[in-house]
Amino acid sequence: MTYSFATVGEVELAPEDLASLRADLHDERAFRLEQLDGIAEVWPIDGGRPDDQHAIAREEVLNALAAAAQVVLTDVDAALSRMKSGMYGSCHLCDWPIPLPRLRIIPHDRYCGPCHQLKEAAS
Repeated sequence: MTYSFATVGEVELAPEDLASLRADLHDERAFRLEQLDGIAEVWPIDGGRPDDQHAIAREEVLNALAAAAQVVLTDVDAALSRMKSGMYGSCHLCDWPIPLPRLRIIPHDRYCGPCHQLKEAAS
């Protein structure tokens, strides 16, 4: 049996791995769009007084959830774009391959483990 691999830089992903990761990205995209739709249904909050601390806190939580969902959605779309262009699977900082087990956990990841840690430490 002959296996065909897609090579991106140093990254070798089997076609079935790419298909699985692509499906995961599409599932994540659908989830985040659904999440944003759900937030839009209850936001903005009506009926609260301007000094109502509960309403203010609720709106802050909804703003944070919407912002986080939008960041992930943007990352997922970027990962799908990298797949189309053949640039998927390599670290944006060091250009080394992102290990398949890491991509299975975070398919929209842009960084290998060490570079992710460096990026977090710099933040």
